[in-house]
Amino acid sequence: MYTVVHAVVAPLSKAIWRPTVTGMENLPRTGPVILASNHLSFADSLVIPIVAPRKVAFLAKSDYFTGTGVKGALSRAWFEGLGMLPVDRDDSKAALDSLDTALGVLGRGEAFGIYPEGTRSRDGRLYRGRTGVAHLALTAGCPVVPVGLSGTEKLQPVGARFPKVVPVTVTFGEPIEVAGRFEGMALGKARRELTDEIMRAIQAITGQEEAGVYNDRAPDA
Repeated sequence: MYTVVHAVVAPLSKAIWRPTVTGMENLPRTGPVILASNHLSFADSLVIPIVAPRKVAFLAKSDYFTGTGVKGALSRAWFEGLGMLPVDRDDSKAALDSLDTALGVLGRGEAFGIYPEGTRSRDGRLYRGRTGVAHLALTAGCPVVPVGLSGTEKLQPVGARFPKVVPVTVTFGEPIEVAGRFEGMALGKARRELTDEIMRAIQAITGQEEAGVYNDRAPDA
C-alpha cells in the first residue's frame, strides 16, 4: 500500500504545494535513522514522508485505523499507505508501547519520525525536548537527523477541513552521530544531553524562539 500511495500522493502533492526542501543529502538512504522534527501542525506527519526520499514511519492515533465501513477503510488505507503506525494515546502504557514500536522500526533498518516536543506548538515557539528521542537513538545506536519545518501551521489550521496552498519549507540538518559518544556516562545524563543537542540543532534550522519549558498536550492535539 505504501508503494502505491507514495507513488501517487507524493508527486501530486509536490506539484500542488511545491514545498522547498533542502539538505536532502543529509538523510541516509539506508539503515536505521531517526528524523527528529519541530512540530507545528497535524500536517507535519504528512509533509515529511511526502518529501523524504525513503519511507519514514510516524505514530498516529489508533482512531484513524479503527473506523468502520467505506470511510474507515479509506482512512486506514491512507494512513497505512503513508507509513504511519497506530498508537492508543489514551492507554496508560501508550508511551512504552510507542517506544517498542519505534525500536521495531529501527531494528528493521528503517527510518522513524518523532517530535521531541511531544505535541504540536500552538504559539510557534520551540518547546523543550523530551528524552524519548535520545532513548531510541542510544538504544538503537543510530544517527538522528534534525528536521526543521516552516509554514505547516498555515497548511491546515485547527478546524480547517481542507489544506491550503501555502509556502512550506522542510530542511534536513546534518546527522547527529550517537555511537560511541556517551560511553561511561550515566544513562539519564546521556539522554538529557543528547536530547538538548538535538533540540539545539532543530532551533538552529528553524530560528524559533525557545520556550524553555515542556509543552502540554492540548485536548485536540
